[in-house]
Amino acid sequence: MVVLAALHCMASSVVAHYTKSAPYPSQSGSMDTELSFTKRKALLCSSSLMLSGLSWFKSNSALALQVDELQQQEERIVELFQEISPSVVFIKDLELTKVPKNSAQIAALDAENAKVEGTGSGFIWDQFGHIVTNYHVVAKLATDRSGLQLCKISLVDARGNNFSREGKIVGYDPDYDLAVLKINVEGDELKPATLGTSQGLHVGQSCLSIGNPYGYANTLTTGVISGLGREIPSPNGRAIKGAIQTDAAISAGNSGGPLIDYYGHVIGVNTATFTRKGTGMSSGVNFAIPIDTVLRTVPYLIVYGTPYADRY
Repeated sequence: MVVLAALHCMASSVVAHYTKSAPYPSQSGSMDTELSFTKRKALLCSSSLMLSGLSWFKSNSALALQVDELQQQEERIVELFQEISPSVVFIKDLELTKVPKNSAQIAALDAENAKVEGTGSGFIWDQFGHIVTNYHVVAKLATDRSGLQLCKISLVDARGNNFSREGKIVGYDPDYDLAVLKINVEGDELKPATLGTSQGLHVGQSCLSIGNPYGYANTLTTGVISGLGREIPSPNGRAIKGAIQTDAAISAGNSGGPLIDYYGHVIGVNTATFTRKGTGMSSGVNFAIPIDTVLRTVPYLIVYGTPYADRY
């Protein structure tokens, strides 16, 4: 468009130059009229050229701005994953063939003397080694009386070093599908997750999930908050009210991991997904326990081992 306008204006300039050089003084009136007309035409062409150039500039500027915004969004997601993943742990439920004698035997557990019954996720609550997860992830350990159930937690320290520890049950609340584990952190420095609030969340707000679906550690999924104030069943059949619905993928093994906002704050604990009947495949309708509920429950589990309601 710009090139065509420029060519048209060049043609007008030629005409204007020709009429100005007309060798017939006796036709001055006609010549002035034609000159005036061609000047107007040239002016219109110049305006058209400027508008075409401006339109091209705006179009390319908008495209460049869009690309820049997408790049910034991508970089932010990468930063969030790098920042938060050290606070997320990988939980393995093990069934032993015999009771281990010491922690060295626990650290050396392999497929020969332990059966992996399930995997899940969790996140570091504090520097003292408390880890929050779902109750259903560690339900067998919580109710074990044989001493053959064990929970092995894999994580990284604040310096990025990988290590594993046995997780001991501190407390649990089946009503809200929450449990607290504790690991021995002597000599290790942990990176607790940054906790946010579930108040003021909006449908359509971006969110992320980090966990270990199907045993694939440190998996990131992204999505939006799809709904608020949902009601989902707890492991003991009671209703968990106020749950957060999201389309960020949550699969087997994601349970207990954090749901995170774009500020890097934990806003929920991933707990459930609806599956297509008869297939076991996720429907994309996933739920998290709001962090405000977690903040009310976990301190009691750490101190007393039971939720507040069970103390009286």
